[in-house]
Amino acid sequence: MTTDYYYYEPERGHGLPHNPLNAIIGPRPIGWISSVNEQGVANLAPYSFFNCFNYQPPIIGFASSGWKNSVENITRTGYFAWNLVTRELASAMNETSASVAAGVDEFALAGLTPAASRKIPVPRVSESPVNFECKLTQCIQLTNAAEEKLNTWLVLGEVVAVHIAAHLLEDGVYQTAKAHPVMRAGGPSAYYGCSAAHKSRIFVKQLWITTCDPTLNVKA
Repeated sequence: MTTDYYYYEPERGHGLPHNPLNAIIGPRPIGWISSVNEQGVANLAPYSFFNCFNYQPPIIGFASSGWKNSVENITRTGYFAWNLVTRELASAMNETSASVAAGVDEFALAGLTPAASRKIPVPRVSESPVNFECKLTQCIQLTNAAEEKLNTWLVLGEVVAVHIAAHLLEDGVYQTAKAHPVMRAGGPSAYYGCSAAHKSRIFVKQLWITTCDPTLNVKA
């Protein structure tokens, strides 16, 4: 059977009503990042391009299109916190996406409660059930294949402390769906949830791989 494909080259445009890239690579967790400026005023903003990049030590990161207040604060202080966006916090998260002047406290703007962190001088979102305290490791200005600099920065940080609401741990296992995380994909209003009803398990069979030497069988 032949499969038809829609083909395009990004530098020439996609020719569609909306760029499909962030709908294809999704859903993604939201980078709800808190930081402070040098005067100690808190900033809180959501970032669509966010993920985990290393397991041990844990390193997370987000990409900022433009040199935003978050990037300015983090590069000056060296710290930031990530806060899980849940279904209950979706409206508040959306409030913090507003473009406001530097020095405006988005915690107050969205009616959220700042909670003191243990290892960094940056507040966490008290209402969020999961928070990561992070120390900046790298801030990289992205380039294209022609080595031209883009107006996009990748901020990476090592997670130095983790806060998890106790009710999300069952027998020591974190229950992803129970937290009701909100994820990002597609257009400006496209958000996705996570439900235990849609959980599926994939069982990988143990196979025996025979090498050229029949006496050397390795279990994979």
